[in-house]
Amino acid sequence: MKREKKGKAVVVGGSIGGVSCAHALVAAGWEVLVLEKSAAPPTGSPTGAGLGLDPLAQRLIDSWVGATHLLRDATVPLTIDLNQATDGEKKVSWTLTRDENFNFRAAHWADLHSLLYNALPPSIFLWGHLFLSLCTSGENAGIKIKAKVLQTNETVEIAGDLLVAADGCLSSIRKIFLPDLKLRYSGYCAWRGVLDFSDNENSEIITGLQKAYPDLGKCLYFDLGYRTHVVLYELPNKRMNWIWYVGQPEPQIQEGYRDEFKNNWITTLMLYLHTVVLSNLN
Repeated sequence: MKREKKGKAVVVGGSIGGVSCAHALVAAGWEVLVLEKSAAPPTGSPTGAGLGLDPLAQRLIDSWVGATHLLRDATVPLTIDLNQATDGEKKVSWTLTRDENFNFRAAHWADLHSLLYNALPPSIFLWGHLFLSLCTSGENAGIKIKAKVLQTNETVEIAGDLLVAADGCLSSIRKIFLPDLKLRYSGYCAWRGVLDFSDNENSEIITGLQKAYPDLGKCLYFDLGYRTHVVLYELPNKRMNWIWYVGQPEPQIQEGYRDEFKNNWITTLMLYLHTVVLSNLN
């Protein structure tokens, strides 16, 4: 069907959210331009994060990329959703809910981003462009955006009809429209990452983890403990997505803390996995 052109949309942010917005807008007949401050598309870091795709997300992505097998090849099926509780002192776990008709798929962030990015014309992306400011223009309430080209420090101006803010939870655009809006602390801190165990499948940590969570590979585990909970599921190519939540008062984040933890996240995961393994061995 011939689609009516609706104007030019400018998406600020080229992560999963921004690329997904670009697909939806292109499908709806918009001319699209995506601004992203990173210098180039991600190349597939072995760390990062996993994503769970529900049936609606799967159908949308299939329609965007144009071939069902592409998403299937880049993900693994999660057919079980298991919620359990664990008593760390007594070293026992029990099932809260178990759904064996779970129809999710697990993807690595970089794999999914590459799949979505490669299904769009590369000409719509402006890499290495940092959003600076915006203003409305003309009677038709169009927008004008100023962005810095990081490689040259040049400032460029981009006109459009629609602005999409996909620049994350600390959105610069949201601060312009809602300067008094503050993020609300949810009551817990979370650590997350991806463990690549392709070269270490028979280690004590991995075998202990598989003993504690025997349906790994097809199950999304949600394990609730005292003031903490953990989410675990496998990703393609022998990788494990993990998220560890700890309930605590809002911390005062000091300069350099994030970088320090980023360099030592694997230590945190190993401490947790050792706890799981020792509980099961005992």
